[in-house]
Amino acid sequence: MRIDNEVKLDYADVLIRPKRSTLDSRAKVDLNRDFGFFKGVPIIASNMDTTGTFAMAEALDRHGMMACLHKHYAVADLVEYFKVPRARTAYSMGITKKDWERWKEVHGQVPAGHIGVVCIDVANGYSEQFIHFVAKFRKEHADLTIIAGNVVTGDITEQLVLAGADIVKVGIGPGSVCTTRIKTGVGYPQLSAVIECGDAAHGLGGRVIADGGCVTTGDVVKAFGANADFVMLGGMLAGHDESGGEAVEKDGVKYRAFYGMSSEYANEVYSGGLKDYKAAEGRKVMIPDRGGVEGTIQDILGGLRSACTYVGARELRELPKCTTFVRVNSTHNRVYESFEV
Repeated sequence: MRIDNEVKLDYADVLIRPKRSTLDSRAKVDLNRDFGFFKGVPIIASNMDTTGTFAMAEALDRHGMMACLHKHYAVADLVEYFKVPRARTAYSMGITKKDWERWKEVHGQVPAGHIGVVCIDVANGYSEQFIHFVAKFRKEHADLTIIAGNVVTGDITEQLVLAGADIVKVGIGPGSVCTTRIKTGVGYPQLSAVIECGDAAHGLGGRVIADGGCVTTGDVVKAFGANADFVMLGGMLAGHDESGGEAVEKDGVKYRAFYGMSSEYANEVYSGGLKDYKAAEGRKVMIPDRGGVEGTIQDILGGLRSACTYVGARELRELPKCTTFVRVNSTHNRVYESFEV
């Protein structure tokens, strides 16, 4: 046993210090990035089945943003969807034999080049089996962009990049419907994880996704300021018409289901219930229906542009160089939050 006494930080522990800026309009900020395999605004819908939907992918694509589809679409539906090229939509998979066979089935029926990005996603990116799988997948598919995760430390980030991952997904336990930290005591404050993993990946030519923990647009800004190349959102995109999920009405108010993919509910839907050796590591919640996602997208993009004007970043890629984080005890005044109309 050992204790790391260096303080690690979450998004709520910091603010970004403003700096002199020559920008006189938010409209002059360019949020687009060009990574070769991706051109657009590097915000991604999480591969949860209440955010990573076909409808969400199409809504985000209209703004140059990306989505990772969830793992539970039928093969026929995926084949139909990828009949046209989807440059900003990622196919998602696990590492079981069933996942591999399913991928082969879909890939074999889709025209070459129509799937460009594959997200290899597991809860615990520290298993050797996972790293070996990434290396195996890279060996068979030299032409594809591989997202792999999740991890929170620089050592395994480097190992995944060396194994063939182009992008490493960073985050264990920060999500709003994830209970991994509660059930296992395992995790890492998200801001520090993004900084450390980003430093490790960039040194080897890789990229990172900050996955989870964003409650506000300000958190998205902080993730980019911490040198994330992409930011993945779940809860901020949940509850919309495009999100999918069970919809119910109670006392005249419409609600939509949102749940972690390791929750008891998700295990019942997709695995016939929890296995006797597992504990649920997610929760199911019902959130008020938020209508179409367009307003939320505009709010996120507007907040990002505004932040860039506060620190003098003409382009999103300049934001980390313009960012100085200030440690705080509280980030904002909450006195009238419950009275908002």
